Amino acid sequence: MEDVLDVYQRPYDPLKPVICIDETNKQLIEQKRMPCEPGKPEKVDYEYERNGVLNVFMISEPLKGNRETVISETRNAIDFAGVLKYTADILYPTAEKIVLVTDNLNIHETASLYKAFPPEEAHRLSNRFEWHFTPKHGSWLNMAEIEIGVMCRQALSKPIADVKTFKKQVESWTMNRNSEGSKINWQFTTADARIKLKRLYPTIL
Repeated sequence: MEDVLDVYQRPYDPLKPVICIDETNKQLIEQKRMPCEPGKPEKVDYEYERNGVLNVFMISEPLKGNRETVISETRNAIDFAGVLKYTADILYPTAEKIVLVTDNLNIHETASLYKAFPPEEAHRLSNRFEWHFTPKHGSWLNMAEIEIGVMCRQALSKPIADVKTFKKQVESWTMNRNSEGSKINWQFTTADARIKLKRLYPTIL
């Protein structure tokens, strides 16, 4: 935990950006509507049709107030490796080292790169990142979760029926939030953790 909190205390460095990555998914639901009749309003039936699930990877740079979203139909090692490559080669091609914060999901590891790419490419991409993992049951320390929460409230709170609408909602939200330059006001420090989470530290007699 303290490792991640120490990372968040680092001053902004464009050559070593701190990047938080996490993901979420949403089921596509098409509501059935009963057409209106003369003198009667349109009604929404309690039944609905499931149209699959889409995944959103959140790539957040908290200190700069920037975030990017990547939509995929699945959430597996290949997808995560593709997000890492996109981050390294497209979003931050000139960074000396990308300081990555993520949780302990089984696909969040360098092994995913080797599943997706030849060894030479996987090794190159792995070396672009400085890896930092939130502790088990401590994924809330990943600031990308905050961005995901905002996105879900502002863009994905209502039922969405199809892929096209879902992508439009996510892309519009991402563009608008970036244009606003919204940043995360992170206040929780290592010193705070030692006081508020004292029970989690070992007792030395």
